[in-house]
Amino acid sequence: MDTLQTGDPRYLKRKVKGCTLDVHPTEKAIVVQYEVEAMILGEQGDAMVGGRKECQKIIRLKSLNSNTDTSSLAQKVMEECHLIHPSKLNEVEQLLFYLQNRRQPNDDQEKKRTSPRDFAPYAAVELNEEASINSIDEYLELLYEDIQEKIRGATLIFQLARNPDNLEELKQNEMALAALARVLREDWKQSVDLATTIICIFFCFSSFSQFHGLVTHFKIGALCMNIIEHELKRYDLWQDELQRKRKAYEEFSENQNLKKEHEKSLKKYQSLLTKQEQLLRVSLCLLLNLAEDTHTELKMRNKNIVNILVKILDRKDEELLLVVVSFLKKLSIFMENKNDMVQVFAVEKLALLVPCEHEDLLSTTLRLLLNLSFDNALRNQMVEAGLIAKLSSLLDDEGQRQLSMCILYHISMEDRFKSMFANADCIPRLMKMIYDSGEHKMDFELISLCINLAANKINAQVMCEGNGLKMLMKRSMKLKDVLVMKMIRNISQHNGPTKSLFLDHVGDLAAQISLENDEEYVIECLGTLANLTIPDLDWALVLKEYNLVPYLKDRLKPGAAEDDLILEVVILIGTVSMDDSCAAMLAKSGIIPALIELLNAQQVDDEFVCQIVYVFYQMVFHKATRDVIINDTQAPTYLIDLMHDNNAEIRKVCDNTLDIIAEYDEEWGKRIQNEKFRWYNCQWLEMVENRQMDETGEPLLYGEDGDSFIENRDILERPDLLYSADGIVSTDGAISPEFYTNLKNGELGQSYMGSVSDEFATSAHGPADRPVSAYGFRPDEQLFNYTSSSQLTWNLVNANTDPAI
Repeated sequence: MDTLQTGDPRYLKRKVKGCTLDVHPTEKAIVVQYEVEAMILGEQGDAMVGGRKECQKIIRLKSLNSNTDTSSLAQKVMEECHLIHPSKLNEVEQLLFYLQNRRQPNDDQEKKRTSPRDFAPYAAVELNEEASINSIDEYLELLYEDIQEKIRGATLIFQLARNPDNLEELKQNEMALAALARVLREDWKQSVDLATTIICIFFCFSSFSQFHGLVTHFKIGALCMNIIEHELKRYDLWQDELQRKRKAYEEFSENQNLKKEHEKSLKKYQSLLTKQEQLLRVSLCLLLNLAEDTHTELKMRNKNIVNILVKILDRKDEELLLVVVSFLKKLSIFMENKNDMVQVFAVEKLALLVPCEHEDLLSTTLRLLLNLSFDNALRNQMVEAGLIAKLSSLLDDEGQRQLSMCILYHISMEDRFKSMFANADCIPRLMKMIYDSGEHKMDFELISLCINLAANKINAQVMCEGNGLKMLMKRSMKLKDVLVMKMIRNISQHNGPTKSLFLDHVGDLAAQISLENDEEYVIECLGTLANLTIPDLDWALVLKEYNLVPYLKDRLKPGAAEDDLILEVVILIGTVSMDDSCAAMLAKSGIIPALIELLNAQQVDDEFVCQIVYVFYQMVFHKATRDVIINDTQAPTYLIDLMHDNNAEIRKVCDNTLDIIAEYDEEWGKRIQNEKFRWYNCQWLEMVENRQMDETGEPLLYGEDGDSFIENRDILERPDLLYSADGIVSTDGAISPEFYTNLKNGELGQSYMGSVSDEFATSAHGPADRPVSAYGFRPDEQLFNYTSSSQLTWNLVNANTDPAI
């Protein structure tokens, strides 16, 4: 060997730089990232060749547990690994502490979720030999032999494909993949094992997005769709044959040959079914992977994939069902697929899987149902399938509780379904969950569901059983929980024994209003008090004891608070005004002018207008406040203006309020009567006033000399335009004295005229059919039965008006 020449390399210098530490993402280990710098030195020590390389070292800590002393372990790690600089001791200790407290997938009953890609879809045919990537050509030759050799060759290639490191090399062997695709296309009907094994190979490729083009190139997805459709037809034939033999055996039970034939067919059926379900499972897994591309998914939908999947839901194999439900869950996010599920009644079959012992299958089914529960038609199917009771039973399962509550919440949005929760043993479970939460923050799903259910009277009664209401009030007052108070407010709106339970809590609610609490919380307290239309409640005492009148008046000023708060104050005033003494107290405080000012400011808001008019309606029942409204305010004028509002409910309240005012004030009664007449006959009046004589003349409107009957006078001063009614209106337009005599004696207009004094004598607070709050008001209710003789005349005028006049 020649001796080294001068300047040849003699020494190698190695240097570690840039050491960084991190934790392993899944294991209990510390990852050391560092950079190695190597240089070859010459005889004189000068650098001749140099290079850098990034390296990684993993320090696994198998002994690390919750009782490990991290400080001692950090010292040991530093001693064993010289790559870590001593100055990083504190950092190592912190990483160890993090690993010690990091939640593992198996902690706290949290089990690893298995996706269709995570499990081996098919174990393939058992072989005693181990496949080698160097022998791929030999395996390829087996694909040209008989069926058994083809199965052997495909199985060996499948062993290679299960290792992701071999996929790239297999991809390069296009001849092998083309041969596999050809054999699958030609021979899949001859052997289920062969078809399953080859599809498993392509499934391994489909597990990675970069190989989807390869699978699509050989049209494996379309072939899998054909295979699935064919296998489902075979399954139907097996079922028919088995059913036919079972019937024959049942009819002739003494025939032992029929019995043996039936048992033999059953065993054969079970064996075929097992292999078929393996084939279906791996085929669906492959299609599910390919469905990541929405264009590919659309092609599957065009081949009726939803109907195919729903048919498979009848099977018993839980692993196959897990793939099917996962596939349906992915499809359900598109409206077209969701509509297909409505047509094939998918919910009915999914309901059979709730509950089930397979946790992953149950969880995936609930997630699918949650996606479907956004659709009204599918919610109807869920209720018909009995899912309310089934989901209620899952509230005890911590793993499935949240999903179950979300689905129940969507169902509870429909008013017609709310009452069904009372019979499903759902509400006691929910109340227990609220109680168990203590002072901790409740899940939004839980309290949202309870708020919806509290809107139903039967549910509210169940919630208040025992100390339910007391528990809710205590939690709300202590934590100032707005959502719990919203639930209480919904409970308070129901008449009956439930509302009487609030008598013990009126003081607590009133005290919260004057305190400097969160505005949203005060709004709910005001709304709850406004719902308490209880005859035994002394509102005057409540207003005085908690000094609420100044608070209510101050909040009525426009801009004094948020509109939601001001609206609740108006509603509460309407409720309080039912009491005579409270109405007088509010009138003396100057609340009525404040309401009128607020009406001017909020005249475009129908809700505000309706509630303010309702306050006036309540107050005109009491003499003291009635005189103030009529004589000292402009409220009647505003009511006349609102009498023809576009909102039907506002018109209804205004009409009835004006009727009461007209009954007790003659001057206002004439003005209201005139306005109603003008409005009722406005078209007829306009036609008469604006009509011009044409070339032929109008003999009914003009005299013989062409003088107009109307001239420059008011049309209302022409009573001769009215038709005569015997006993009511004479030919000259004057009302006959007999009409007034009969009216006074009660012989006329009994069906039109209501006895106001009798109605006021019905109750201390007003008529028996009087609504107790604005929430109780309905447009079809008769608030006040008042009709004057002039109203009868209006009807006659309108009925006898002919356009030809």
